[in-house]
This record gives sequence, C-alpha cells and structure tokens, in this order.
Amino acid sequence: TIVLADFDNKTGDPVFDDTLRLALAIQLEQSPFLNVLSDSKINRTLKLMNRSGNQRLTEDLAREVCLRTNSKALLTGSMVALDNQYVIGVKAVDCNTGDVLAEAQEQATNKAHVLKAMDAAAASLRRKLGESLPSVEKYATPLVDATTPSLEALQAYSQGDKTWTAQGEAAALPFYKRAVELDPNFALAYVNLSVVYANTSQPGLAAENARKAYDLREKVSARERFSIESFYYLVVTGELEKAAQVYRLWQQVFPLGAAPYSDLGAVFANLGKWEEALAEERKAIGLQGADVTDYENLGSYYTSLNRLNEAEAVYKQAADRSMEAQELLATHYQLAFLQNDAALMAKLAADAAEKAGFEDVLLAYQADTAAWHGKLNDARALTRRAMDSAQHNDAKETAATYQAAVALREVEAGNRKQARADASAALRLAPTRDVQVMAALALALTGDVAQAEKLTVQLDKTFPLDTLVQKYWLPTIRAAVAVKRKNPNQAIDLLANMGTIELGQATGFNVYLCPVYVRGQAYLTLHDGRAAATEYQKFIDHRGVVANFPWGALARLQLGRAQAMMGDNAAARKSYQDFLTLWKDADPDIPIYQEAKAEYAKLQ
Repeated sequence: TIVLADFDNKTGDPVFDDTLRLALAIQLEQSPFLNVLSDSKINRTLKLMNRSGNQRLTEDLAREVCLRTNSKALLTGSMVALDNQYVIGVKAVDCNTGDVLAEAQEQATNKAHVLKAMDAAAASLRRKLGESLPSVEKYATPLVDATTPSLEALQAYSQGDKTWTAQGEAAALPFYKRAVELDPNFALAYVNLSVVYANTSQPGLAAENARKAYDLREKVSARERFSIESFYYLVVTGELEKAAQVYRLWQQVFPLGAAPYSDLGAVFANLGKWEEALAEERKAIGLQGADVTDYENLGSYYTSLNRLNEAEAVYKQAADRSMEAQELLATHYQLAFLQNDAALMAKLAADAAEKAGFEDVLLAYQADTAAWHGKLNDARALTRRAMDSAQHNDAKETAATYQAAVALREVEAGNRKQARADASAALRLAPTRDVQVMAALALALTGDVAQAEKLTVQLDKTFPLDTLVQKYWLPTIRAAVAVKRKNPNQAIDLLANMGTIELGQATGFNVYLCPVYVRGQAYLTLHDGRAAATEYQKFIDHRGVVANFPWGALARLQLGRAQAMMGDNAAARKSYQDFLTLWKDADPDIPIYQEAKAEYAKLQ
C-alpha cells in the first residue's frame, strides 16, 4: 500500500490542481501489486492526528500518514513549466527509512501531452518498484482512454471525488455531471454518477448512467472495466449471479482492493445470504482500501444476523476512527431501533437533518418507526416531509420510492383506499423498478388485481433477466393476486422453493420479507394455522433484517391469529398482547387495530 501526497503544481495553471494526483493514482491503481490508500482513509487518519481532513497532504504529512496506516511507501510528484513545455517528476520513498525507492521524470512538449507524460512516468515508477515488464504492459491503459483527454473534465471529476470524501456523495453529484458535460465519453464519471444515484434510491438514473459507462468500457483500464461491468449487471440487467462472477474475477486479478469484496457482500445481502455477505465485508475491512461504506455494510450485516452487540462495536469503531459520514446514520438508526434506544434514534435523525441531501432518508425511517407503533397520522406527515426533502434535492425517484413503501404499510393496516391512492401516485411520480414492484404488490393486496397483473406483465417484459424481479417480486405479487382470488394453494406453489432470497434486501429501501408475509396470508386463508404461524414467526426470528419495517409489528398480530386458529389460545393471547403493547398509542381509527382489539377480547 502506498500513500500519494498532493502534487506540487508549480505551473501556475489551476487546471492541474488535484488533477495530476488523480491521474497518477489512476495509473498506479492499474497495477495488481499496488494499492493506493484511499482519500477517505487519509482524511480519517489526518483527523486522528488533530489535522483538518481536507488539509493539503505535503510530503512530511504524507509520511506520517504512511507510518500510521502501516503503508509501505509514499509517493510525491511535481510539475514545472519551462517555456511551453512541462516536466513531471515522481518519487517513491520508504516510509520508515526515508530512502528513495524509485523515481522517474518525463517531459511533455505541450499541455495536450501532459497525461501521456504521466503515463510514462507511472510506468517507469512501477518497473523500478519491482513490477515485471509484462505486468506493466498488460495493465497500463493510457490515461486519455482510461479517463478523458480533457483536463477540465478530469479536474471536475477530481473535485467530485474530493467533495464526496469531505461532504458526502450527494454533494459530489454536480461535479460528475460537469465532467460528462465536458466529455460525454468519460466512462468513469458515468460510473460515479451511477453509484451516487443508486445509493440515493434513484435506480432509473443509476441504470441510465451505468448503461452509458458500459457502452464506453472497451478503452478503460482492466480494474475500471471490472467496476463498470459488475455495476451494469447490478443496476441495468439486475443479473446478480453475473455480477458475482465479475466480482470474483476482480478479486483474483486485483486482490489488494476492498471494492470487489464489499460489492460481492452487497450481492449476497440482496440474496438473503447474510453470513456470506458478512464474510466478504470482513475481508474488505481487512484491506487498506476499506472506507466508511464498508463499516456501514459491516454494521448492517451484523444487525441482520441479530448480532447487535457486534454491530454496536462496529459503529463505535467507526466513531473512534473519525468516520462521521451520512451513510452510517441510516443503518445505525435501525440498530438503535432494535435496541429500543429512543435517545440515540433522535440524535441520529437530528444529525441527518444537518447533512445536505440526506435528511429525507432518516425522515422516511422515522415514518416507519411511527407506523410500527400504529401512529399512521404521524407516519404520513413524516413521509410527506421526506418526499418534499427528496424532491427539493431533485431526487424524484427517491420520493416515489417512499410513497410506494407507504402503500404497503397502509394496505396491511386496512386502509385500502389510501394504499391504492399512494401506489397510483408513486407510479405517476416515477415508475422505476422499485416503485413498480412495491406499488404492484400493494395494489394486489388492496384487491386491484387487474392493475397489479398489468404491472407484472410490464415488469416481466422490462426486466427479463433481473434476479430480484424474477425470483422475488413477480412470484410475490402473483401470489398476492392468487390469495385475493381465493386460490391460496396457487399462491403457496408460486412461493415454493424461494430459498434465502425471501430474506434478502430486495429494494433500496426498508422493505423486507414480503414473500413470507404473503405466504402466511395464504396459509391463513387455508385455515392452516400451524403453517401460517411458522411464516409469521420468521419476522420475529429475523428481527435484525426486518428492523422497523411496519409489517414486522403486524406479523405479531397475524401470528396470534394463526395460533388462535391452531387452538393455542394461551400463545395467541401472548401474541395479541405483544402487538397491542406495540400499538398502545396507535391511532384509534385504524381498521386492523379495531379488529385486533375485538379479536383479543374474544380470547379472554
């Protein structure tokens, strides 16, 4: 692992500020034998040294960071202008001894040839550091192909990276947009746009930009091609198995980077394979390239496995390492919910309110918490605020996702008319994949089977290869339709042999175990209380996965109904009491709440 100091730009031309360092990093990262310490880890280390995270990384400072992170070498670079020519110099220094390990110097005849000179300097440095000539030649895509021939576009891209590290991904978005405006063929900028949109629940825009990057993948470096192809399979075609294959090959070729381990873990999370997800993320954490997202994922996976103390330790470790990024707030909030820590939940929500472009996420989570306790009026108000906040930040897809999720909680509370209105409004606002699947399920559960079936036809046609659409959502929606049509056996057949995927993270938002809930409804329709109880018990057994998804609270009531059907009145009373305790301050006019109280009274 190497630490890259800031370039000493002596040309006086601001276009080279940060751009030269980024260019050198991209070239060095093509090597399977080198790992450039991430900017996020550098910033965290600087904070631990009581330095500003965005402080300029001089050679002396870089050496201290190098020692503190147990890295091998630091790299420095400089460029001077001589008449119309430019001279680039790069040097690798042993962190411990201060000995020069390698150095190279190249000349560019004019500004247009600076990136070509950087190519030559980086290749020379890699050879002098001991990398074989065949390896250097195989993994040395020219910068103009790997990135862009436009220095201005590269500058905008580098500003995006710096902003992401300092202020979060949403704040970086305008810089990546500017980069592709300056060079519409800038594949890496499209990748980062796609990642930001995916992480902020805007799957339509994520897919659009991932597709553009994929179309430009032929010229990029081997490492970036892995990144582009895997993300294409994730957000465009939805082929999780193909994405996993790319990540495994990426790990083999570039074993020092954290990304393919972390991203493979996320695929396993989608598939409900939480132990495998945890194993991959722990590998990522063990590498120098691990960043705040890795800690977010690690905490989330421990939580999903009901290992709450270990999850708590992850968030403490992140805080001790000065990780204060917004991405940690949502998963930490879910842990606080499971630990009944209302004070921490309030603090995390307040912290999110101070993060530009992120307030809506915690507002939506707070809405689910209110709904979990039957406070649907409060939940609706919080969701409206979340939607307004998202749309204020030009995240229309995110707002629609929140409204589609509302439809699911309203329909199971018995507010079918409201659920139908929310589902329809979400579809009008942004009919993306996640919105369509949640809206279709909500409509099916309201009894609007015609509209639900129309959406399933569209989904099947639009996403024929999508793992989650084909193996999770379409069977669940069709099963819900079958239940409404008084054909519960067909519903059970549709949901047979789903495996772990029914426990997976099937959308970008807080919606879990939908096939399990619908299967339980089918068994209740068949008056098979024992089988129904087995399904609803899964919501309790997998409480770390469910977190504050409101169906988790309703599952306690459904469990009570199943137990009463079995004739186990003592167990049924306990389940009803659990539900009614959760809903002790619920809005009194909610249909399912009124039903639950009446049913419980008959059990006494």
